[in-house]
Amino acid sequence: MHRKPTRRSTEPIFTEPQRLHKVLAQCGYGSLRGLEELIIAGRITVNRQPADVGQKVGPNDQIRINGELVRLRFAPPRARVLLYHKPAGEIVSRSDPEGRPTVFDKLPRVGSARWIAVGRLDFNSEGLLLFTTSGDLANRLMHPRNQVEREYSVRILGRLTPEQERALVEGVQLEDGPARVASIADGGGEEEGANHWYKVVLSEGRNREVRRLFEALGITVSRLIRTRYGVIAMPPQLKRGQVQELERAELDRLLRTAGMSPGSAGHGEARQDMREQRPGQGALDSAPAGEEGADAHPQEAVHDDASDESIDDVDGNRMPPAPSPAADRGRRHGRSSRRGGRGHRGGPHGNWKP
Repeated sequence: MHRKPTRRSTEPIFTEPQRLHKVLAQCGYGSLRGLEELIIAGRITVNRQPADVGQKVGPNDQIRINGELVRLRFAPPRARVLLYHKPAGEIVSRSDPEGRPTVFDKLPRVGSARWIAVGRLDFNSEGLLLFTTSGDLANRLMHPRNQVEREYSVRILGRLTPEQERALVEGVQLEDGPARVASIADGGGEEEGANHWYKVVLSEGRNREVRRLFEALGITVSRLIRTRYGVIAMPPQLKRGQVQELERAELDRLLRTAGMSPGSAGHGEARQDMREQRPGQGALDSAPAGEEGADAHPQEAVHDDASDESIDDVDGNRMPPAPSPAADRGRRHGRSSRRGGRGHRGGPHGNWKP
């Protein structure tokens, strides 16, 4: 029997595992009820095993209806980025043996993905924290060789002397090697007040690096607030403990500075060499991450070698033929139809708002 050649699907591209009957209905293979009946009747298989009602399928699964392959198209999900204004008194960890509150308690659910913290802030520090669903993006933003700038407001008792400012810029020897700030500027304060603020920019991240730099000069930091990470500054309206998802334009800008194509998925290869970025943004690559104001999450920042725009196709896209009259006797009501079950092709992809 001659079969028609396989044609490429023009149906929706899915970004995460979906329930079998739902995804088939969206691709026009029948109604939800009709497809459930086909599953119960054993006429739909997944990886050559009878399918179950409610079973989820992904890009590596082969689906057959009456023995005929069905093509479904999957692409990695688009990266998402959250801004979080961390207050003092929270730990940047998913759990804490001491029972202290964690920053992850405040984050919205993200389906089958999970939020990866881009660097940390220690327990007593506050300010801007970035979270992303993309391990590749997290790696590029955190790796010390990329020299992504972090800006802090630092409050100390008294004022820095010119010699201390010069030492911070030229370099201070710490227990894990020399360190320095990229720039330091007066941040203001009451003329007769005991405390004074400074704006400090670092182009690498080590555990408690800002505090240790000042402590090495005999200066105690009484308050530390991160105000910028790379090209992303903390919005003035973002209050302590609040989260805000990065808008599309800002997300595309962040992806470009990280060497990823705007509109790229959650993982992928760089689209350009970032060594030519303007000063202050740094060269970005995809090596494993080390990080800022405290430890990184190298075990969470997973790099995927697949292309940003790769699409995994399950081979075959023919409308499954009707079974033989003998096989179909007594269950004609369950026959798949391309009428009626097309379903909505979109999805809730708007920005999450706090």
